[in-house]
Amino acid sequence: MEKNKLNVVLCWHMHQPWYRNGLEGEYRLPWVYLHAIKDYSDMAMHLERHPEMRAVVNFAPVLLEQLDDYAQQLQALLQTGRPTKDPLLNLLAGITAIPADEAGRSIILQDCQRAHAPRMIQPWTAFQSLLDMVGAAEAAGAKHPKYKHPLLYLGDQYFLDVITWYHLAWLGQSLRQQAAVQALITKAQLFNQLDRYQLLEVIANCLSELIPRYRALAERDQVELSMTPYMHPIIPLLQDFSNMKCALPSSPSPQAEFYPEGRERARWHMQRGLECFEKYFGRRPQGVWLSEGGISASAVALLDEFGIRWTASGEGVWRNSSHLSGYYGEAIDSKRDLFKPHRLPDSEVRMHFRDDGLSDLIGFKYSNWNANDAVKDFIQHLENTAQFLDTEASQHTLAIILDGENAWEYYPNNAVDFLDQLYAELNQSALLKTACFADLYDSVPSKDLAKLCAGSWVYGSFSTWIGSEDKNRGWDYLVAAKHAYDQAITAKRLSSEQEYQATQQLAICEGSDWFWWFGDYNPSESVRDFERLFRLQLKQLYHLLSLEPPTHLDIPLSQGGQGADNAGTMRRNT
Repeated sequence: MEKNKLNVVLCWHMHQPWYRNGLEGEYRLPWVYLHAIKDYSDMAMHLERHPEMRAVVNFAPVLLEQLDDYAQQLQALLQTGRPTKDPLLNLLAGITAIPADEAGRSIILQDCQRAHAPRMIQPWTAFQSLLDMVGAAEAAGAKHPKYKHPLLYLGDQYFLDVITWYHLAWLGQSLRQQAAVQALITKAQLFNQLDRYQLLEVIANCLSELIPRYRALAERDQVELSMTPYMHPIIPLLQDFSNMKCALPSSPSPQAEFYPEGRERARWHMQRGLECFEKYFGRRPQGVWLSEGGISASAVALLDEFGIRWTASGEGVWRNSSHLSGYYGEAIDSKRDLFKPHRLPDSEVRMHFRDDGLSDLIGFKYSNWNANDAVKDFIQHLENTAQFLDTEASQHTLAIILDGENAWEYYPNNAVDFLDQLYAELNQSALLKTACFADLYDSVPSKDLAKLCAGSWVYGSFSTWIGSEDKNRGWDYLVAAKHAYDQAITAKRLSSEQEYQATQQLAICEGSDWFWWFGDYNPSESVRDFERLFRLQLKQLYHLLSLEPPTHLDIPLSQGGQGADNAGTMRRNT
C-alpha cells in the first residue's frame, strides 16, 4: 500500500565558488561551465527522462550568477566576436593565439588534462594519442639534449586539437548525442575555426537553457528547488567561532575571538541569496541547505527569521545532537530516529539528516561497479530500511544528500546508466516512494530535539574549515580584511557604488571553499589554485577600499601535498 512506503529524498547539491578574479576579472578556473556542460545538463536530462521521479535540487546563488554570466558572455562571443572572461574559451574560439613560448604551451597541456583520465581521456583514442605525442617528444628530447624543447616544434593546430578534445571529453551524454558533436567526434582531428565555433554554440546553448530547464522541472512540481546562502559561507562560523567547540572541543580557534558583525553578515547572505534565487526561479524556496550542511541553533534561528521550513545536515550532527540531548538506546543505535525530521524548541524549521553510508556509496563506491549491480545493491539497502521500519515506514524519511556534480566523472559514461536505472527502479519499488522535503512537512511527524550540537555534513564537525593552523590563519586574514572594510564604511570613505562593490567582494571572501582546501591532506595543485585565488580576492577587497593589501597576502598560506578521494572535491564519512 502507498501509505506504507518509505519516503526517499534524493537531494543533489549544485555548487561552485566565485572563480573570477574580483567582481569583473577573468575566470581563474573553468569549473562552472565545464560542470554545466557535463553534470548540470545531464542531471536535468535524467529528471526529464523520468517524470515520475521526484527529487530536491539545491543551487548556490553564486553558481546561478556565474552560469548566467557565462551564458551571456558566450552569446556575445558568438554574435559579436567579443572575448569572454575565460582564457580557455578564448583559446578554443581562436580569439587568443596559441602562445609561442614553451611555458605558455605547457600550461595549455596541463589545463587540458584536468579530468579523471581513466573515464574522460583514455576512452577517447584521438585525445589520448595527442597527449601521447608530447610524452614521446619529451622522451626523445631527454635522449637528445639539443632538442630539449619539444613543445616549440609543435604547430598551433596541435594545441587547438587538444583544446577541442578537452571540451569534447567534458561534454555530458545529453550534449554528446547532438549531431554537431557527433560530427566533431567522427572528424577527430584538424579542427578548424568553424568546427570549434560549432562546439562553442553547443556550449553556449547549454548554458542559456540550463536554469530554465530546472525552473520548468520545478513548475511542473517534479523537482523541489532549494538554495544555499548567497556566496556559500559557513553560517554558524560567521555567527560565532565558538560554534565549532561542541564537536571540536580541543581544537585551536583562530586568533580572532569572533568574526566582526558576523550575525549581520549571515543575515545579509540569506537575504541576498533569496533575492538571487527568486530572480532566476520566480519563487521563494521552502528549504535551505546551509553551506556544507553546517547548522547550529543560531543558524536555525536565522532560518526561522526568514520563514524557511526545512534544512538538512549530516548523520554525525544527528548523532552528536542526540547524545547531547540525552537520547540513547535502540532508536539511536539502529538509526531509526535518523529517518525522522527533528525540530528544536520554539522553532518551526524541520531538520533532516542524511544517511552518510548510503550517500557515500553513490559518492565513492558504485563508480567502480557494474551499473545494474550497483542499483540493485542500493535499492536493497533502501528496502531493507523500509522493512525494518515496517508499518511505520511512511512516517519516516530517508535522505540521500550529496554533490550533484563531482562524483560522475569517476563513473563510466558520466553515470548515465547508473542514474537512469536508479530513477527507474526507485519508482517501481513496492516499498519506496520518492519525495521532496517540502512534501513531507505536514504529513510526516517530527521529533523534538532538545539540543543541537553544531556541525556539518563532514564528520559532524567544522574541522574541514576551521581548527587547524592553515585554516585558522585564513580566518585571521579574513577577519583583518573585515575590520578594514568596517572602518571604511564607518568613516564613510566610499561612494554608494564603491560600498556596493566592496560588500560584494567581501561576500566572495567569506565563501567556504577557500577554507575547504587549506591543509596538507589535499592535492597540492588544488590547494595552490584555491589558496592563491583566496589571497587575490582579499587583495581585491583592499584595493576596493583604497588600501594597500598587507604583505602577508603575497605569501602562500597552505601547500597541500597529499592525494585525496575524488581529487579532494568530496569527503568520505564512512
